[in-house]
Amino acid sequence: MRNTAVMSLLMCCLLQGMPVHADEVLAQQIFKELIDSNTAPSGGNDMSEVIGLITKRLRDAGFADEDLTVVAPNGGAANLVIRYRSSQPTQKPILMMAHLDVVEALREDWSVDPYTMIEKDGYFYGRGTVDNKAGAAIIVANFIRMKREGFQPNRDLIAMLTGDEETTGAGADWLATKGRNLIDAEFALNTDAGFVNISGGERTAFIVQTSEKVYVSFRLQALDPGGHSSLPRQDNPIYRMARALAAQQQHEFPVDLNDTTRAFFAARSAETEGDEQLLLDALVNNDLSEAQLAELPAHSYFNAQARTTCVATGIEGGHAENALPQTATAVINCRVLPQMSVELVKQTLTDIVAPYDVTLTQIDVARPSPLSPLTDSIMQPIASVASEMWPGIKVEPEMSTGATDGLFIRSAGIPVYGVSAIAEEPDEQRAHGQDERISVASFNDALQYWYRLLRVLAGG
Repeated sequence: MRNTAVMSLLMCCLLQGMPVHADEVLAQQIFKELIDSNTAPSGGNDMSEVIGLITKRLRDAGFADEDLTVVAPNGGAANLVIRYRSSQPTQKPILMMAHLDVVEALREDWSVDPYTMIEKDGYFYGRGTVDNKAGAAIIVANFIRMKREGFQPNRDLIAMLTGDEETTGAGADWLATKGRNLIDAEFALNTDAGFVNISGGERTAFIVQTSEKVYVSFRLQALDPGGHSSLPRQDNPIYRMARALAAQQQHEFPVDLNDTTRAFFAARSAETEGDEQLLLDALVNNDLSEAQLAELPAHSYFNAQARTTCVATGIEGGHAENALPQTATAVINCRVLPQMSVELVKQTLTDIVAPYDVTLTQIDVARPSPLSPLTDSIMQPIASVASEMWPGIKVEPEMSTGATDGLFIRSAGIPVYGVSAIAEEPDEQRAHGQDERISVASFNDALQYWYRLLRVLAGG
């Protein structure tokens, strides 16, 4: 059946005068199988179907059962670990990362069925096309291609396909700690981070994610005996909470660049001009004027790269419209620089809200995410393959303001480099959104990039 489908697709492409590559056809078939499997909450977050499709293809390609490990920690979502074994390993393995789960898609909001991949106007549409089933399909397709070619790597290649990245991250957490023997590696390559920037139709920058900010949230609470609303008082918990939040809003944590963000700002400075270039140069040289420091928060992305940020994301208060409130609560979410202490952030916020008789407690344990070093033996192959595919492209390290499964792997001492290699227009950000899509050309390019990079890094 699969061979018939491949031949039909090949004939269709030939009749339309399109270039045909068998590896691209295979990858697109796998991609469609993944998208057509609903791994969102409405699908029960059940990874068994999609993992079954993947493992069957891998077994058919020659992977042994002992190379395919399924783990479901504490009865949660299933995760698949694939090992491409080296017959004579001379170096520690390389770990590759992707996730199989997706966020929910509302059918009524989409112009197409979100859980059936279709190709239209040069794009693949479907939930997870960008985040992150393209990455999973690329890894699996390249493993199959290399196995069929008889490629003998000089180290084991390991793929970790998790089932709960969009929710708890329990799979990556368990594998990084209790299942470390399954994924232990010199470093990891993550398909769920980094991208290729498109400007004016040209591939201008290859973004490599080498760090992530640390996620932590705090609950604020103001209490009062309450009373009748006809007898208002100045110490109303809602007003106290409002004043505390206003004070927190006015506080800016200090600018503090690390190796990744300094290199990022230096690269961006070379691509811009005028006041923005002056601002970026001042950041790189740690020489911000008072005016530039005051201007920085207006550049939300640059500001988030340069410092720890905290923002109110929820508020509740009162229990009846004719009664003084007895409680007011709020949530502040922080994204902490990897080199900054979460305890320092907590103490700073505590000191800010204390004068308003508001208490602060940390909601969950913060997971540290150390910087991944800009190691030449890793960064140079990443850059050289990018330059081969897109001559003149610039490679830029980046710190993610959000979080991926990479934080668990970094926390376990394995450096992680986000190299999705998927090209995106600056205004084409549809992950988690309506009509999520990826261009066919971007998918095929990323497939080839990963194939070349793995062969370089593994001795091919």
